Amino acid sequence: MFRVTDKIASKALRKLLQGPRSAEYVACKRWKVLSVENINPHVKKMEYAVRGPIVIRAGEIEQELKKGVKKPFADVIRANIGDCHATGQKPLTFIRQVVALCTYPELMSNPMFPDDAKQRAQRILDGCGGHSLGAYSDSAGVRVIREDVASYISERDGYPSDADNIFLSTGASDGIKNVMKLAMTGEGGNKKAGVMIPIPQYPLYTATIAEYNAHPIGYYLNEDKNWSLDMDELERALSEARPNCQPRAIVIINPGNPTGQVLTKENIQDIIRFAKQHNLVLMADEVYQHNVYAKDREFHSFKKVLMELGPDYNTMELASFMSTSKGYMGECGFRGGYSEVINLDPGVKAMLVKSISAKLCSSVSGQAVMDIVVNPPRPGEPSYETFQKERETVLGQLAEKAKMVTETFNSIPGISCQTVQGAMYAFPQIKMPPKVIQAAKEKGQAPDAFYCYNLLEDTGICVVPGSGFGQKEGTWHFRTTILPPVEKLGEMLGRFRDFHMKFMETYS
Repeated sequence: MFRVTDKIASKALRKLLQGPRSAEYVACKRWKVLSVENINPHVKKMEYAVRGPIVIRAGEIEQELKKGVKKPFADVIRANIGDCHATGQKPLTFIRQVVALCTYPELMSNPMFPDDAKQRAQRILDGCGGHSLGAYSDSAGVRVIREDVASYISERDGYPSDADNIFLSTGASDGIKNVMKLAMTGEGGNKKAGVMIPIPQYPLYTATIAEYNAHPIGYYLNEDKNWSLDMDELERALSEARPNCQPRAIVIINPGNPTGQVLTKENIQDIIRFAKQHNLVLMADEVYQHNVYAKDREFHSFKKVLMELGPDYNTMELASFMSTSKGYMGECGFRGGYSEVINLDPGVKAMLVKSISAKLCSSVSGQAVMDIVVNPPRPGEPSYETFQKERETVLGQLAEKAKMVTETFNSIPGISCQTVQGAMYAFPQIKMPPKVIQAAKEKGQAPDAFYCYNLLEDTGICVVPGSGFGQKEGTWHFRTTILPPVEKLGEMLGRFRDFHMKFMETYS
């Protein structure tokens, strides 16, 4: 029997449906099958702050500027997302040469393309069906590219990697979701899967956990110690979560997003021991492994540290993730990524292969970009010097900008910022006066969201409130990228300083 609510029917329509013609009318009348009230509740629960309402408003302001609407600024500076090329970073020559050759093989006869680029392109094409990027690949990815990824990991860590454990994906995000899906219990209540995630965290994790109806187990990073990870905090988080879920996995982001810290080897060893003690799958998000700027830090992969710990740890389940979107290449739009998944039960691994097979394969052009990242020009090859110069220029500028952002924020009253040791972001804390908190409450906003909206409207600077990443109660932050060119970043920080001083004066 059909029922029409007051929300979708007028009084006249309800009267009509109650009359003798109701059956005939209902037969020809159709309502939307899906409504906000009846769609999947887990989708409604999802949030993704880096593309949230503030970012939508930034897009509206850009359109207003194009139409000639007067603003107190000339342009919008998008510092909300780690999109390197969108902020002005130039593509690396060798990457684009190989992609061009793969896309249009007729260019192989063009003398302007160096031999090493042609050789890389030919190797990739020979691994593709019909020697074309336009063909589907195996669900796990083009075999020769997976072999190159395995060689890269073996060379990086000093321990062997198997191409059969490599799964190419649509960015790291897709690989992360593929593995996390395996950890779900398929049950609700206190039997649902629990996934440990750092707080602050990259919103992909809370969004995916919500989508999969899992339980987030947040463990707080120690801001006072440059966002380090304390073992007592891991134990606290896990102990408090056990009555509510079945803990199945722990996520670590290293170097950190949004916090920009780089874990020490000792810290990684402790995390691995913790995961072994509590029988958790390790999920290591290592997409920023090339982005380390602090002189007293270096990147240590979880795979390498786990292997170094010896036989008691070598059989632990570990999934580690990499992307073409970050590092020095910043090729976000190609959506290339991989996961290396080791020590899975053979039956579980078969289920992983079955699961990704339903998607056919990831973007083959993205796979090609990943191949170039893991198999760059070598010493003695024609492109080596240019490639190295471009690579070091990008990383050198990022190191300069990391220092610039840290020092500037810490020079502003009411702002504190831990050292940006790596990745592409800063996560400063704002000391909010009570009047800001009250004004935000009246607007129905979190204080950091209120601050970020005002920042956008007054300066055109688009950053993301810390509440979108998680933060300790009573503290307020925002995440900003360090990606704009040095001059533009200087302008952005100048706009920010002026805004902050006026804002605090208004609400002090």
